[in-house]
Amino acid sequence: MSQVCSVREIADPNLGIITSAALVDSINPCAIAVLLILLATLFMSGRKDRVLKTGFYFILGLFLAYFFFGIGLFSTLRLFQFAKYFHWGVGIFAVLVGLFELKTAFWPPKEAKKVCIGGICTEDSFASRVITKITTPYTALIAGAIISFIELPCTGGPYFFTLGYLAQNCTWSKIIPILLYYNIIFVLPLVVVTWIIYNGYSSIEHTHKFKQKYLNIINGVAGFVMIALGIWLLIIG
Repeated sequence: MSQVCSVREIADPNLGIITSAALVDSINPCAIAVLLILLATLFMSGRKDRVLKTGFYFILGLFLAYFFFGIGLFSTLRLFQFAKYFHWGVGIFAVLVGLFELKTAFWPPKEAKKVCIGGICTEDSFASRVITKITTPYTALIAGAIISFIELPCTGGPYFFTLGYLAQNCTWSKIIPILLYYNIIFVLPLVVVTWIIYNGYSSIEHTHKFKQKYLNIINGVAGFVMIALGIWLLIIG
């Protein structure tokens, strides 16, 4: 199997597979919800001047933790790259993630206890409580890194699929530009949301309502994409 897989050298449909998974990951409601709680906390405390810097440091923390976690997991998965039927396991995993997303879209779970800041409500979790304690850009950086791991069960499906897929085709030295590419796509919506809210093009409340309005559609689209990716991998494997 080919070992050349830098971003420039990945031929279609491989680049499309990676991009599709990254886009699914980027629109995940979990990360956006946590970011909105952070921004609401800063606005409520009268620290609008810190919104942009703190928001970007939080996103940077997510990016760095996700990136280095990806390198570590890729190195581990490389140990199993030649295992018989390994690609089937990756494909089946993607299908299961997709089915879970569809289940969430069509049969949403019962609402858990909520924590609300400035009209923005999200599940009362350790992550949301950590967010409300952020006071400086540097604590936001650390919190972003911590929360990236806490939210992995919610956000990690497409990432695990991508790393499993790449473990079959890439050498360790070639994975860095690909993970940079993936994670830039992953955090891009968070950067856009922070920029839009800071500059007053949309309020936190309107952004939150928009996310809630289209939440089921987002989950549904993500589910279909992950199922398609999984089936594709099973067929070509």
